[in-house]
This record gives sequence, structure tokens and C-alpha cells, in this order.
Amino acid sequence: MKHPTEVIIRPLLTEKGTRLRTELNQYLFEVAADATKIDIANAIKSLYGVEVLKVRTMWVKPKPRRIGLRGVGHTRRWKKAIVTVKPGQTIEDFVV
Repeated sequence: MKHPTEVIIRPLLTEKGTRLRTELNQYLFEVAADATKIDIANAIKSLYGVEVLKVRTMWVKPKPRRIGLRGVGHTRRWKKAIVTVKPGQTIEDFVV
């Protein structure tokens, strides 16, 4: 079993994430590439002390970026998780 800090890399604070948090009680996280949904649910449960109802994961594709005058590179590929928490519970890292 992985340590929770190895599974959850960082919380994502975006406009879409704010809307999901207020309307559907869902939170966005960047997670490790090899993390499973069960690993993510256990990590959220142990780090934040909330009950996880559902975990959805997706890969974020790399975007093209300029490097220098003519060079073209790409951003890195990373994994994102949308975690649904039991109604009435919140995660403190997202309170602004």
C-alpha cells in the first residue's frame, strides 16, 4: 500500500473545480500516474478524514509549447482525479 502523500500530488484550484465543489461536492486533485481509484479513495480518506463516495480519473494530454524561436516542445502528461465526497463534508485545503 502506498503512502497517501505519494498518491495525492496536489489539489487543483480552478474555475471548473470551484463550480464542481459548490454544486456537486466534488474535488479535483493531481495524482500519481500509477495510482488506482482505490488508492486515491484511501489517500483522501486518511489525509482529509472525509468519506469518499466516488472517484473518477482521467489523463490530461500534453499541450504544444514553444521552446526558443523555432523549437516546439510539449507539456507533461499527468493524471487528474475527481473525488466525490459525502454531502455535508468538506476538505479544508479548498476553502478560500
